[in-house]
Amino acid sequence: MTAAVAVEVADLVKDFRQRGGGTLRAVDGISFAVEHGEIFGFLGPNGAGKTTTLEIMEGLQIPTSGSADVLGLDSTKHSSEMKRRIGIQLQAGAYFNYLTLREILDLFGSFYPHNLAPDDLLARVGLADKAGSLIKQLSGGQQQRFSIVASIVNDPEVVFLDEATTGLDPHARREVWDLIRGIRASGKTVVITTHYMEEAQTLCDRVAIIDYGRIVELDTPEGLVRGLDASYRIVFESRDGVDVGALSGLPGIVTAGPARDRTGAFELSVRRPAEALRGLLRWSEDSGVELGELQVLPATLEDVFLSRTGRALRPGSPEEGEE
Repeated sequence: MTAAVAVEVADLVKDFRQRGGGTLRAVDGISFAVEHGEIFGFLGPNGAGKTTTLEIMEGLQIPTSGSADVLGLDSTKHSSEMKRRIGIQLQAGAYFNYLTLREILDLFGSFYPHNLAPDDLLARVGLADKAGSLIKQLSGGQQQRFSIVASIVNDPEVVFLDEATTGLDPHARREVWDLIRGIRASGKTVVITTHYMEEAQTLCDRVAIIDYGRIVELDTPEGLVRGLDASYRIVFESRDGVDVGALSGLPGIVTAGPARDRTGAFELSVRRPAEALRGLLRWSEDSGVELGELQVLPATLEDVFLSRTGRALRPGSPEEGEE
């Protein structure tokens, strides 16, 4: 592990025994490194292996084979020493029901040789006025902000956050994003898991797309999108008959078909948007097909996920035996 690397995972495998016999391979031989000071994200559906990988790095799971080193420490062999230097987000249900926020942070801080003042931590996330409240008295967004600030009570060097914004409304989600950016700005390394495309694209310096226990692509969000054969989409509606096959043959258009996010609309994956748009408008005029609500959109991580896995990522899908 070099000085620039905070986390290094090599050939990691994790199998779980299933009820009735047999094994489930949750993590299937993945390798990657996380640099100091970056926000590194795992993007994938529930059951893809994100949480299992995170728990191995945190020292909460023992790998079947392979290794995970955090801050130069093997997460299995040197788990106790490593845990003093990392922060792990807990879900709201893991906290004591009858302790106040300040008391919880005081208790957690007592487990470490070095800790941050509870009132300072609460002030950082806008919860100073809730110091005497119970966790159950907070809104969903406040609970998530508290769970993140509780993970940095020991002033860790690496912070692990698992689905930090699941179930939050857009405003609360962006508040959590700002908090995570603030943690990184203070010199920490942050590793997150998410199944929100926008979150990964907006928040992460680099993203590993994980599916069925394997990393299928790893790069910056911009690099992942640039690697697509078609880096733009043209979406339009029409009440007239549309020959999708004819559209597929137009210059600059890679694929054509029904739009995945607009009922009754059509979508073109395009390599050169200006050329494709000229060809589409020419085809519209020649064929007498009127186009409406036409938009030219840049490709996103969802397009990358579709391209690499052949299926859409749907947040909130049932667990597939990851734990």
